[in-house]
Amino acid sequence: MYIGGSLFLLAIGAILAFAVQDAVNGIDLVTTGYILMGVGVLGLVLSLILAGRAGRDAPPPR
Repeated sequence: MYIGGSLFLLAIGAILAFAVQDAVNGIDLVTTGYILMGVGVLGLVLSLILAGRAGRDAPPPR
C-alpha cells in the first residue's frame, strides 16, 4: 500500500466515522470507519518509513 492508498483509506474511514448517519443491519459504520482510518494511518507511516529507507540506500550523486 502506498501513500495514495493510505490517504484514500483514511478519507473513506473519516467519511464513514463522522459524516454517514445511515444504518446498515449487522455493520457498525462508525467502528468500520475507525478501523479504516487506523489502517490508513498505519499504511501511511509504513510507506513513509520505507520511502525514507529507499532514499538512504541510493548511491550518492556524482
